[in-house]
Amino acid sequence: MQKNNNHLIIMAGGIGSRFWPMSTPQMPKQFIDILGVGKTMLQLTVERFSSVVPTENVWVVTSGKYRDIVASQIPQIPLQQILLEPCMRNTAPCIAYVSYKIKSKYPNANLVFSPADALVTDLETFGDVIRKALDFTLDSDCIVTLGMTPDRSETGYGYIKAADRSSAEIVKVEAFKEKPDLATADKYLKDGNYFWNAGIFVWNVNTVISSFEALVPDVASIFRSISDRGVFYSQQEQMVIDEEFPGCPNISIDYAVMEKSTNVYVFPASFGWSDLGTWGSLYSHLKMDSNANAVVGEGVKLIDCKGCLVHTSQENKVVLQGLSDCIVVEKDGKLLVCKMKEEQHIKEWGQN
Repeated sequence: MQKNNNHLIIMAGGIGSRFWPMSTPQMPKQFIDILGVGKTMLQLTVERFSSVVPTENVWVVTSGKYRDIVASQIPQIPLQQILLEPCMRNTAPCIAYVSYKIKSKYPNANLVFSPADALVTDLETFGDVIRKALDFTLDSDCIVTLGMTPDRSETGYGYIKAADRSSAEIVKVEAFKEKPDLATADKYLKDGNYFWNAGIFVWNVNTVISSFEALVPDVASIFRSISDRGVFYSQQEQMVIDEEFPGCPNISIDYAVMEKSTNVYVFPASFGWSDLGTWGSLYSHLKMDSNANAVVGEGVKLIDCKGCLVHTSQENKVVLQGLSDCIVVEKDGKLLVCKMKEEQHIKEWGQN
């Protein structure tokens, strides 16, 4: 594997509304130290790939309003590799934009795409998996997606069905499945051939381009035209992107390419992955006390509390008494106190 030919593209355009009040449209969760470890989710993402991808080959695709945040949090990457979307168009246009740009300067690049807000606890295994996936796609027209081996019946993730669990580490994908109901998730778990879709994709830049040209021609034509005009890496790039990007359809890479391509493979793996989509998912990954309370922040005192998540990193002293199975979060003068079982409403509560 040629390390210097590997490029990491971090997709960091979401607003993380289910993590209100910690995450807001002005400062989404990927730019916040949610875990209380002194590093943001974006910084942790860059760090976990550092053994596989050189720093100069890291790219971030985000919203235009987050440019300065990204530049301040990962100042080691070139500014021209922070790509700014003028509007949200889901993952397919995002992937097309950065791929056509990379192709114009690095015609044989090997690419790994990752969200900015996932959690990985086993970094050694993760690095091994990414290296093997990059080796697999280096000189082939295959797409590799990472499939997390499920340890429970989870209804919050999409699933990938492997066609055949042979002795090979990387196997053909039979189908992508939407987030299931609990009964279906139970069947997936018992079957043993279904894996959580982590949203991490590995493929070389030529496979990306050929896939878009064949399967998403309306998106491909926009960025092919921009490339043919020599716009990438010029002073006109952002102006042209601001004009052309809104013309892209709002479509995910799963719908646009993965579900249509015949060359998609899954790499089943276990490395302590979570997409940290909710406060509840964060709670399950934090250290808990003897009463199953998890705390991020100093000066928190819990009295007769059980099964609570408390995230009050800005406060000097917090005293809570008698709470059970609650989420307590304070940030910038906004306070959330709710039952764990009601967290699906946090997104709407934060907007109202």
